[in-house]
Amino acid sequence: MNHPDAWSLLREFTDARIALGRSGASLPTREVLSFGLAHAQARDAVHQPFDSERLAQQLMALGQQTLTAHSAAADRHIYLNRPDLGRRLSDESREILQASRVPAHDLLLVIGDGLSSHAVHRQAVALITALLPYLRTLGLNIGPVVLAHQARVALGDEIGETLKSRAVAMLIGERPGLSSPDSLGVYLTWQPARARMDSERNCISNIRPEGLSYEAAAFKLAWLLEQAFLRRLTGVKLKDESDNPALHGRVKPRISASMPESR
Repeated sequence: MNHPDAWSLLREFTDARIALGRSGASLPTREVLSFGLAHAQARDAVHQPFDSERLAQQLMALGQQTLTAHSAAADRHIYLNRPDLGRRLSDESREILQASRVPAHDLLLVIGDGLSSHAVHRQAVALITALLPYLRTLGLNIGPVVLAHQARVALGDEIGETLKSRAVAMLIGERPGLSSPDSLGVYLTWQPARARMDSERNCISNIRPEGLSYEAAAFKLAWLLEQAFLRRLTGVKLKDESDNPALHGRVKPRISASMPESR
């Protein structure tokens, strides 16, 4: 006999696996099958190939040029077993980026497959679409969007340093959960460089329709960008106060591309 859990009403408020009920001393069959499906979806998200060509076409429709880069991890097997290689550019990609003659720019957007290409395919272009109006308001010019294969978060810093970007935002697939195989994260770094530490980046996570909406994530990123260019920093010294009701969901057009550097 299947005995429903008294907490079952709480399930409508969360995707967490609570109030599963029981059948005798075991879980109900439907919950066992549901867990197996979620686990398979998470594994598929990790191993799904990164379709950078499709993203390039979608970004072109938004008027954004693209470049492609690869980390030093030659394939997915190496990427999963050698995280350090996913944080560095391959020699060939470094040479290509150095020879690309990208004009000076304030912000570089890097889209990396990370641990969920599914998240990137589903969320990245929608987030950039929501972000572009804010960038125009702030007066920030952006370089070509870099599509990075076998990427870890820190790879964005080396790409930004190579292309001489004042700031870099890495959009990357997060580690899949059993209820969220398609969650996108964004990591923002002021004056990116290979020597940057994790504490020098700001993170926005769980970007997806079922989590943090594109519009909310775009505003958070725009607010952090505004403050990063004003304060010349990111990371633990830059507290995210974008939820302050006094801000009314707006950023101010007060950032100039001619502001002096502080390297």
